[in-house]
Amino acid sequence: MAGQFPADFVWGVSTSAYQIEGAVDADGRGRSIWDTFCAEPNRIANGETGEIACDHYHRYREDVALMADLGVGGYRFSVAWPRVQPTGSGPANAAGLDFYDRLVDELAAHGIAPMLTLYHWDTPQPVEDAGGWTVRDTAHRFADYAALVADRLGDRVAYWVTLNEPAMMTMLGYGVGVHAPGRQLLLDALPTAHHQLYGHGLAVAALRAAGVAGRIGIANNHTPVVPAGATPGTAPGPADLAAADAYDLLHNRLFADPVLLGRYPTAPAGFESLDELAADAEALAAIGAPLDFYGVNYYQPTRICAPGALAAELPPDLAGSLPPLPFGFAPFDAAVPRTGFGWPSVPHGLTDLLGDLTRRYGNRLPPLYVTENGASYPDEPAADGSVDDPARVEYLSGHVAAVAAARDAGVDVRGYFVWSLLDNFEWAAGYGQRFGLVHVDYPTQRRTPKSSYRWYRDLIAAHHPR
Repeated sequence: MAGQFPADFVWGVSTSAYQIEGAVDADGRGRSIWDTFCAEPNRIANGETGEIACDHYHRYREDVALMADLGVGGYRFSVAWPRVQPTGSGPANAAGLDFYDRLVDELAAHGIAPMLTLYHWDTPQPVEDAGGWTVRDTAHRFADYAALVADRLGDRVAYWVTLNEPAMMTMLGYGVGVHAPGRQLLLDALPTAHHQLYGHGLAVAALRAAGVAGRIGIANNHTPVVPAGATPGTAPGPADLAAADAYDLLHNRLFADPVLLGRYPTAPAGFESLDELAADAEALAAIGAPLDFYGVNYYQPTRICAPGALAAELPPDLAGSLPPLPFGFAPFDAAVPRTGFGWPSVPHGLTDLLGDLTRRYGNRLPPLYVTENGASYPDEPAADGSVDDPARVEYLSGHVAAVAAARDAGVDVRGYFVWSLLDNFEWAAGYGQRFGLVHVDYPTQRRTPKSSYRWYRDLIAAHHPR
């Protein structure tokens, strides 16, 4: 496989602030919606929180050393908005920015390009108290925050990601409420998508006005949508097709079309509020500003049926009581391998997705980076302390091959970032799902590279001999 990727292809790893940093009260950091959500009963598995997480805030040098040994060319991390603006407005908290200053310099000292995500779901609580992403003003607050980060780090960051997975914030945070801030607005959450995307557009303008040296993009979560009943030689029924189209709009096109085409997709039944968003010409002009790259987070395809058509199998992150929606979740065949989260492992779905994006958006699509891809498994150390995770190696190997297949088909993919460097706080699942190439023993904070770490190190070395 070494010959299938050019020398300048970026191999990397990804993390996010709340999932690894800990130190939630250090150096003037304010509260985020995740601090609040974790404090509410029955929100997080086992009542766990991100208060300590991987203690990366104090152990970042150790973690960068692990990256350097791994040989990655890029590290995607996020800045915690409440570290920079504890109340979500006003001047920068210099002590909070000092941490990211040190981190970026440490990466540079090891030849690792920083890919900085401005927003990975940790809205300052005072911003949420004022309406959060349900109100337009949050987009302007976000742009102000972006300008503060750009002013401090703009000369040293190679890649800027405005938002991470706005679809998940809309659907899980505001739609069904299994993530912070825990709202259950269902399709009335659609304005939160618009306001996040407007914030993205305003942040792009702020970064460019600041003259940042790096490239600018966004990281959207995409899933290939498979209509139930679609099998070789069998066409799905019209009800399943309509449900799949509705879900594809909600998960994929709602967040990609405005960014890449400058317009919203045509609203089907049940999505009439999109018409109002589509009339916001001022916001769409900002949202549709050309980007330098487009980030794709891929974990799994999604099989969709008409509501009530099949016995629904809810994704684990939607576990619990789900109010009525214009689609249902249908199970994949039992023979499809599953991750520890119960997600289907379908590597060719990534090839299909990258190709579909290229065909759908044509010359409006900038170069692609796979900004997240990975899997959780119940990794535990053996008696000798080693951590063997062959299932993760198989998962990652299959998905790297899927990226190679997409490149062979002409897709302009320029980088691949594994989620994640470290086992970490996995949102509502707490610490029960381990995604890391490096095992973290949370009571001691001991880091142990897994066999997947060594596999990835060898893969990178095959492309970049030391």
